[in-house]
Amino acid sequence: MPTPITIPSLGESINEVVLGQWLVEDGQWADRDTPLVEIESDKVTQELPATVSGQISIQKQTGEECAIGDSIGSIDEGAKKPIHQDTESSATKEVTSETIASAEQTRKATSLAQKVATDLGVSLENIEGSGPSGRITKSDVLSADETPQSVQVPAPLVEQPTVQHRGTRREKMSTLRRKIAERLVEAQHNAAMLTTFNEADMTKVIALRKLHKEEFNDRYGVNLGFMSFFTKACVSALKAWPAVNASLIEGDVEYHDYVDMSVAVGTDRGLVVPVIRSADRMSFAEVELTIKHLASKARDGKLTIEDMTGGTFTISNGGVYGSMMSTPILNPPQSGILGLHKIQNRAIEDPNNAGQIVLRPMMYLALSYDHRLVDGEGAVSFLVHVKNCIEDPERLLLGL
Repeated sequence: MPTPITIPSLGESINEVVLGQWLVEDGQWADRDTPLVEIESDKVTQELPATVSGQISIQKQTGEECAIGDSIGSIDEGAKKPIHQDTESSATKEVTSETIASAEQTRKATSLAQKVATDLGVSLENIEGSGPSGRITKSDVLSADETPQSVQVPAPLVEQPTVQHRGTRREKMSTLRRKIAERLVEAQHNAAMLTTFNEADMTKVIALRKLHKEEFNDRYGVNLGFMSFFTKACVSALKAWPAVNASLIEGDVEYHDYVDMSVAVGTDRGLVVPVIRSADRMSFAEVELTIKHLASKARDGKLTIEDMTGGTFTISNGGVYGSMMSTPILNPPQSGILGLHKIQNRAIEDPNNAGQIVLRPMMYLALSYDHRLVDGEGAVSFLVHVKNCIEDPERLLLGL
C-alpha cells in the first residue's frame, strides 16, 4: 500500500499551509529524505522530505491550500527504481539531457523567482543563483532583467499612433501576507495604540563605531552596527519601565524578567520578526552575530517556528529603506515597538553652546505602545531614556 505524503504539524498556531513548488515530478522516483515539495505557512517556508523511497504520485498542486494532516500525494514503495539505459540513441539522450537541465533549473528557483521570471519574460537558464544550494531568488531574476539605460532612443520625427496598455491582473494573496494583514488589523482593533516621538543625535555612536569598527570586526567577525546600540539601549530602558516589556493576556498583565528582542526583517515574501533570545544577557558582539545569523536565515527562507515564537519587545528599522518618520504597529501581544529611521544631517542648537546652531546627524525615534498597559508618562520617559543612551553611549557600559 502506498505511503501517503501528509502535511506535518508546524506549530500550535499554524492550522493551514499553501503548497509551494513541487521539487519532483509526478511518477518520478525519489529516495528517502529527498525534498519533495515546499510548504508555505504564515510564518515560514520549508521543504517536506520523503519518508520512504519509492515512486511519487502527486495529488494536490502548487498553490492549493491544505490543512495540517491533509494528504497531498503518495509514495509507492513497491515500484521498481528505474535504471538508465546505455543503448539510448544520441538524439534521445540530447532531448533527455535538455529536459533534465530545464527541470533542474526550475527546481533550483524559488516559487517567487519563477513567477517574477514569467512576468518579466526572463529565462532562468543563464541565471546564477545566490540562494542556498545555488537556488535562484527574486533578486537574482530582477538583476538579470536590468538593462543599460544610457542609450536613449530618439523620438520619431513623425508622430506615430500609440496603443495604451491598461492591463490588470489578480493574484492570490500569499499565506504570509494574509496573516500579516490579519495581525496588523488585529493590533489596531484590540489595542489602545498610541505613538510618541523623539529624536537622537547620532554623533557619538557614529564616532564610536568609526573608532572601533575594524578591531571589532577583526576580533568577532561581524560589523559593529547601530542595531546593537539600540538593542542595548532598549534593554536598559525596559528594566526601568517593565510595563513596556509586558503583555496583556486574557485580562492579565504578564511581566517578563528577561528581554526577548524581536527584530523586524524584510524579505521577498514579506516582513518576518525573528527573536533574539535573552538579549539582556548578551554583549554587543553576541547581539550583532545573532542578528546577522537570523537575517541570513530570513533571506534564505530557513527561519523556523522557534526562531519567531515569543518576543517581549520589537525594534523595526525603517531607516534602511529611507523612511524619515513612521508610526510602527504593535506586534501582539507585545505592548511596545520602537521604530528607527533614516539618519540625516539637521541644524540643531549646540547643547554645549546655547544659541549656537550646528549641523548634526539626527534620527527620529518612534515608540508605539499599548495605552492599556503603558501610561503616556512611562512611554515618553522610556523613549527619553533610549535617546540618552544613544547620545551618550558610555551610559550603556556603566549600566545607567
